[in-house]
Amino acid sequence: MAFEDNAPILKKRTNKLPEVNFSDEGPIRHLHLGTEWIQGSMLMDAPTVLFHEYIQRMMAWLLFVDADTVAKRHAMQLGLGAGSLTKFCAKELRMKTTAIELNPQVLLACRGWFKLPADNARMQVVLADASEEIQNPKWWGTVDALQVDLYDHEAAAPVLDSLPFYNHCRRLLTPEGCMTVNLFGRASSFTRSVEKISAAFGADAVWAFKPTREGNTVVLAQHTPNRPKREVMEARAEVIEARWGLPAAKWVRVFKPTLK
Repeated sequence: MAFEDNAPILKKRTNKLPEVNFSDEGPIRHLHLGTEWIQGSMLMDAPTVLFHEYIQRMMAWLLFVDADTVAKRHAMQLGLGAGSLTKFCAKELRMKTTAIELNPQVLLACRGWFKLPADNARMQVVLADASEEIQNPKWWGTVDALQVDLYDHEAAAPVLDSLPFYNHCRRLLTPEGCMTVNLFGRASSFTRSVEKISAAFGADAVWAFKPTREGNTVVLAQHTPNRPKREVMEARAEVIEARWGLPAAKWVRVFKPTLK
C-alpha cells in the first residue's frame, strides 16, 4: 500500500506525530522519534541482522513450528520501528510479511535510512492505526507470527496494552499462531500486562523470557496452548541457529511458561 494512498486518510491523525530522525554510532544506525530513546537499530553493513537481543527474542515463535513450514507462513508486525523484524521475516525467512505503521514518516525513514525495500509480492507496509486495522476481518485467522512492539516517542509504556486489544490480536492468529510482545518502559507493568494477555489467550498459553540487560521482557502467547518437550525445543533451536543465526539455544534456557 503506497504512502500517497494513505496520506489523506491519516492526515488528521498524523499531524501530532513526533518527528523522525536517526543517529549513527560507529557501524550502528539508530531510529529516534524526536528524543534520545532508541526505537530500533540497524547494522549498516548487515541490514537484515537482528541487532538487539529483545528483537531476536521476538522470533521465539520459531520454537513452536517446523522450520520447513516457515516460508509458507504469514508474519505481521504492529509497529514498524526501524524495520528490523519486517526485513528479517520477508528477506531471511522468506515469509509473507505485513507491517502496520501509523506514522508515514517512520515508513519514509525506513525506506531512506534503514534499507527497507519497497512493497512487493512478499512484503507490504500498511499505513494505519494498528488498533483499528487489526479489527478488519480480512486479517482474522491469517497471521502465524504476530509481533507487537508499539511505543511512543517517550518509550514510557506500550501504546496499546488492554484486554480488548489482546483479544483482537488473538483473533488475528491461525490455530498454530503465536503473538510476541515487547514489554518495556518506565511506566509499564509487566504483571498487569501479563494478566491482560493471559485473560485474552488463557494462562496456559503464555510464555515469557527473563528481562534483557536493557530491561525488555518479551512475552509470547499461543493461539492454541501446547507445551513441547524440552528435547523438541532444543532440536528446533539447533535448526534455527544453523539456518538463521539466531541464538535459539539460549532462548530455551531462559524462556518458560508463566503458569507452572
